[in-house]
Amino acid sequence: MRLFAQKDVDKKALRRARICVLGYGSQGRAHALNLKDSGFDVVVGVRKGDSWKRARKDGLSVVLPVDAVKGADLIAMLAPDLAQKALYESIIPNVKKGAMLLFAHGFNIHFKQIKPRKDLDVVLIAPKGPGDLVRRQYEQGRGVPCLLAVFQDPSRKGFANALAYAHGIGGTRGGVLKTTFAEETETDLFGEQAVLCGGATELVVTGFETLVEAGYQPEVAYFECMHELKLIVDLLHEGGIWKMHKFISETAKYGDLTRGPRVVDARTKKEMKRILKEIQHGKFAKQWVHENLTGRRQYDKMMKKDLDRPIEKVGYALRARMPWLDQGR
Repeated sequence: MRLFAQKDVDKKALRRARICVLGYGSQGRAHALNLKDSGFDVVVGVRKGDSWKRARKDGLSVVLPVDAVKGADLIAMLAPDLAQKALYESIIPNVKKGAMLLFAHGFNIHFKQIKPRKDLDVVLIAPKGPGDLVRRQYEQGRGVPCLLAVFQDPSRKGFANALAYAHGIGGTRGGVLKTTFAEETETDLFGEQAVLCGGATELVVTGFETLVEAGYQPEVAYFECMHELKLIVDLLHEGGIWKMHKFISETAKYGDLTRGPRVVDARTKKEMKRILKEIQHGKFAKQWVHENLTGRRQYDKMMKKDLDRPIEKVGYALRARMPWLDQGR
């Protein structure tokens, strides 16, 4: 493994380049502002609305996407995944020959939702953190690590320009790791589904339900299974399993070592492998694209059911008594 740092950046790469950022959500805003503060010529392409107003308020040049790409040397596709195909089709007539197309997630390229023009360099810079963190770390003189991949490179400058872009958003301060579109996409989806979002939330909810069904107070069950999770995740994030063991009790350690493998066992790993194969073979991508094309009926139904769980009602009431928390509602 090699982590590319600031010293590895070609100072001539992207010199005098015009960079177009399409989308002004979490990542789009962070990238655009960081690039601007790094001295790049940046234009934001969004439809008129809240994002347009926010970008203007942030002091950025803002025009419609079809106009923003005109004359751009690098176009960062930072709109939501399922909006990118239509966005690409709308802007591609105005994209100059030999430009670079940059993604922060490989979904549309890897699963062939977008088939880029052959004259374009196509690269990926994926910060390993949300946009707010990318911006905040940059402002503090630090940076969030990034993944870098090159899909097609007719100019032979794809890697150098992608690394310069990563440098512009602060990524080289944290380190840039070279990967492929396939590896980034498949591991990202797997992490979300099996561990970070799907796996973690189902584990929390199932633990909560187990305690409540056994007769314990829902509020106590919430504290034990949801609220205190942050304490453990912070320790894992900061120093891995070693730091968690350093700061939890001996009783907790023994319970971890003897009971944890009974909850997440060989059957769990077998199901994880099935999930990974569904990602690798494109089954998940096809399902998700189809769900969007047919109006997201199943998605909306599942989301409503997920948010109607008792743990959400108990949690909302308890969090309201903790003013240091932002519920985002």
